[in-house]
Amino acid sequence: MTRFGYTLMTEQSGPRELVGYAVAAERAGFDFEVMSDHYSPWLTEQGHAPYAWTTLGAVAHATERVGLMTYVTCPTLRYHPAVVAQKSATLQILAEGRFVLGLGSGENLNEHVVGAGWPAIAERQDMLAEAIEVIRALHTGDLVNHRGEFFQVDSARIWDLPDEGVDIGVAVAGDKGIERFAPLADHLVAVEPNAEIVESWNEVDGAPQIGRDARAVGQIPICWDPDEDAAVARAHEQFRWFGGGWKVNADLPTPAGFSGATTYVRPEDVAESIPCGPDLDKIVEAVSAYWEAGFTDVALVQVGDEGQDRFLSEAAGPLLERLRSAAP
Repeated sequence: MTRFGYTLMTEQSGPRELVGYAVAAERAGFDFEVMSDHYSPWLTEQGHAPYAWTTLGAVAHATERVGLMTYVTCPTLRYHPAVVAQKSATLQILAEGRFVLGLGSGENLNEHVVGAGWPAIAERQDMLAEAIEVIRALHTGDLVNHRGEFFQVDSARIWDLPDEGVDIGVAVAGDKGIERFAPLADHLVAVEPNAEIVESWNEVDGAPQIGRDARAVGQIPICWDPDEDAAVARAHEQFRWFGGGWKVNADLPTPAGFSGATTYVRPEDVAESIPCGPDLDKIVEAVSAYWEAGFTDVALVQVGDEGQDRFLSEAAGPLLERLRSAAP
C-alpha cells in the first residue's frame, strides 16, 4: 500500500504553526510527516527558517500515530555527525519509534553559514559516507573513537538510545550515488518520480530491497486553493525556485541568489510543474507518477503558509481518499 505524507516545510511557516499543522495533518489522516532542515528559506517571500530539530521534538510530543522524518538533514558541515547521532536517537525516543533519519549531501544555501566553504559534489558524498559510518557506530551504544578523512570522534557514546534503533534514509539521484549509498542506507529518498532510481537501487549488491525491506520516499509540491488564480499566484511567489532543478538548487548560496535566478520564471511556468487550484483529480494525476515509478511513500507539500489550515480541514481528507483509491 502506498503511504501518503504531509510536509512540514520550515521555509514557509514558523515553529508554532508547524506543530499545529502536524497535529491537523495527523487528524486529517496522513500516514507520515517529513520536515525540511533549513537555515534559510529558498526565497525571501517564504520568510521562515526555524530550527528543525527543536520543532520535530515538539511535533513528536504533540502527535501520536504519524511517522516522522527529516527531509533531509546534512550531517557534514553545519552539523557534526556525532551530534546528528545524538539528536536523532533522542528524537526517536520522543517519537516512540516513529522517526526515520533522512540524510543528504546538503545545499549551499544552508551549509555555507558556518564558514566551512562548499565542497564539490564528490567530496560532499565522501563526507556523507563517512558521516553515516560515524552515526551507525554511535547508534550501537559503544564507546566510539574515530579518525577519518573528514571527521574525528573522541571517546563518544550515546547514553540514551531507542530500543527500535534509528533507520536512515539517504537522498540520492545519479547512478554513482545510488551504487555508493544504497548499501549504507535503510531507505531511499528522491525528489523525482524516476523509475530508474528505484530499479537501480534494487540492483545494487547489499541494498535493502524497495517494496520489501526498504521504502522509497518521494515528495511533490501542490497548491490547493478554491481559487485557481490565487493558487497559481501563490505558487509563483513561494515556489518559483523549484523549477531550477536540484543541480542548481544545491549550489546557490542565498535567497537573493534564488530570486535572481528565477527573475524570468512566469506564473504559467510554475503552474505547468505544480498542480494548482481546487481540482483534486489533477493533484492525484500528478502524484500518481511516484507510485507508477515504484515509490512506496509520497509526501505532499502544500505551498504557502496562507491557506494551510483550510487545506488541512477541507481538502486533505477528500484528497487522501482519492489518492488511496487510485494508488496500488
